[in-house]
Order: sequence, then structure tokens, then C-alpha cells
Amino acid sequence: MPKNTKVVVIGGGYAGVMAANRLTQRDDVTVTLINSRPSFVERIRLHQLMGGSDDAVVGYEDVLADGVQLVVDTVTRIDAAERGVTLATGGTIGYDYLIYAVGSGSAAPGVPGAAEFAYPIATLEEAQRLRPIIDAAPASAAVTVVGAGPTGIETAAELAELGRTVTLVCGTRLGPYLHPRGRRSVAGRLTKLGVTVLEGSEAKVTAVTRDAVRLGDGRELPSEVTIWTAGFGVPDLAVRCGLSVDALGRLLTDETLTSVDDVRIVAAGDAAAPSDLPLRMSCQSATRIGAHAADTVLSRIAGEQPAPLNLGFFGQCISLGRRAGIFQFAQRDDTANKFYVGGRPGAKLKEFVCKSTVKHLADEARKPGSLTWVKDDKRQALLQAKRGEAPAAAERAAKPGVRGRSGRP
Repeated sequence: MPKNTKVVVIGGGYAGVMAANRLTQRDDVTVTLINSRPSFVERIRLHQLMGGSDDAVVGYEDVLADGVQLVVDTVTRIDAAERGVTLATGGTIGYDYLIYAVGSGSAAPGVPGAAEFAYPIATLEEAQRLRPIIDAAPASAAVTVVGAGPTGIETAAELAELGRTVTLVCGTRLGPYLHPRGRRSVAGRLTKLGVTVLEGSEAKVTAVTRDAVRLGDGRELPSEVTIWTAGFGVPDLAVRCGLSVDALGRLLTDETLTSVDDVRIVAAGDAAAPSDLPLRMSCQSATRIGAHAADTVLSRIAGEQPAPLNLGFFGQCISLGRRAGIFQFAQRDDTANKFYVGGRPGAKLKEFVCKSTVKHLADEARKPGSLTWVKDDKRQALLQAKRGEAPAAAERAAKPGVRGRSGRP
């Protein structure tokens, strides 16, 4: 191992920044973070950017450790054999270890007309593009939000609170993650805001035009602005570079987050698929997975066997405009339970979570290695069921140093 180990992190979101900061625990590690933007994006505030209550960006000087070199560029190729990445500007950067934290965005909608006439909101640039569209639309303009996950709910509520006429097309049901009690609370708040919520098998969009949305039952909804929040996609960098990915393009790894193809490549965040059993997309998981990815690299540098992933959850936070929200509590295995905090306390808790997430990054920058998180051992049971293994085999596979069917240890 060279005296100074070079680690490159691709992607400066929640996972990438956390990983980069945590790597600075060792003085003999040089950390380079490559990101396409010069500022950190608070993705969980993009609906606020669209509504005009926040710009959803934070300076990297506030969240990134001084010892991390920031390169504002885009990686166009990973050369695993030569251990280097090619930049869009034409340069190359070599590495001893690579952390793949490219994040996620909107999936290409398969509905006719959606790509042409609907506005996604999964990235900073998409939200910035949408804001003047909203501002220019007449106050009486019909707005349709497609997709009733957290982003769809937050977008619909944000706009309705501003006095917009909003229809939320759920596809199947409102807030699929939520417990029925939490779902009723969200539905009540949306009703109070005047949002029309369409649920059920027929409430699926089959076509989008310039001024309408067509549903599966033949209904056509007037829609001067259609916002698309349904679907999930990741950059195709890994698949273009010949690395193993899952059906959605996420990098396949073992339980230590190490690529099944290359021990020098570790994944973090939304673009990681450990054991082809990825965790739910959230800033909560992204920061913890980023920290674990860094720990895996640090273990390998130290000549130690990395530990398997072990991450528990608290729940899900959703804002419902500026004056209400919900914190849906969950079991550690991320199963929503009957407990929630709604209304104004829910809004305050959501804002606390948003600020705390940025604070966690800043704290890790000042004191690398300080982030800790709740654990959950049920993941091993899920892996056991997925592999069809006997309990004893699953337990052996979970132990450090034992090779499992999901890839190298």
C-alpha cells in the first residue's frame, strides 16, 4: 500500500459528502470529491425551492472537511483496471479506492407525452426550471402532481398552501410507505388545503398533453402545469463502464458495500444495491450508508475485514406546506407503525430533521468518525429469505471474513 492512499468520491450529495468527511480520519489518506455543482444541494428542500421558501443549497465550505479536495466536474468514465476516472473537461484522476455515490434522479417516464409536457423535480436544475413556470402560471391555473410518494405529497401541499388549484394523482394510493393512521392524517391535511386526491387502480396517468392529463379510466384532467414525481432512476455511469448493476442501474455490492466486480470500488447512497437488496431512498439512509462506505475503505487500508452493513431506521418525515407536516415513526426495519406526529409539531420536526441532516455533515467534517446510528439485525433475515439459505448458513455469511453468495467479503 502506498504511503499516501488516494480515495476518490464521485458525487457530492448526502452520501458522498458524509463518506468524504469520514475518510479524513487518517492523515495518510488523500480525499478528492468530484461533483458537477459547486454547491451542496439539500434535495429534501427542492419542493421549497419550487415554492419560493428556500434556495435548497448550502456552500460546501459549510459541510465539507478542509482536507477534502473538491473538483467541480463530471465523471464520464471509470477505468477500474487502471484505477482512474475520466472527467468531462478531459482530465483524469487516479485512485487507490473509489466511492461511487452518484445519487439518483427521475426515471424516464414511460407515459406518452410526459417527457415533453411534464416537469420533473428530482434535481436542483429541474426545480429551478419549474419555479418560473409556476410563477408565470395564472393563479387559477390547474396544477397536476403525478406520484404520491413524499416528493409528490410535499409538492402538492406546498403549491396548495400558496393558493394553487392542485390535483394529486396517486397511481394506487396516497403515501404507500405510511401507516393507515398516518395516511389518514396526511389526507386530512391535503383536503384542508384544497388538494384533490385521486387514488385507485384507475388513477394512473396514461398520457400527458400540453394542457391535460389522461387517466386509465378515460378521464381527462385539465392541467396547465403537470409535475412528475413518480419513478426512480440513477445515472448510467456504472453500466456504461461495465460494472455489475441491478435492474435499475444501481451498483451491485456485497454487504460491506464493496462492488461485486472490484474490491477497490465501494458504493454509497441511492446508487448502491447491497446484495441486490437496496435500502429505501432517503437522506437518513444516504448519510449512514456514506459513513459505512468510508468505514469499509478505511478498514481495507488498515488491512482489516470490513463489517457488513447494519442500519436501522426511525421513520419518514413529510412536510405538508410550511405550517404542517408529519413524522411517521417506524420499526428499526423501516416498517411504519401506528405512531406519528402531525400538524404544526410535525412541521417543526420536519424542519429539525432538515437542519440536523446538514449539521450531521458539518459535524463529521469537524470531527470525522463521530456519526453513529441505530442498528437493525433483521436485514440478515431478509437476506436469508432472498437466498433461500438455512439460518446457520445465513449467520455464517454475516460474519466478517466469511465469503457469501452476494459477492466477495
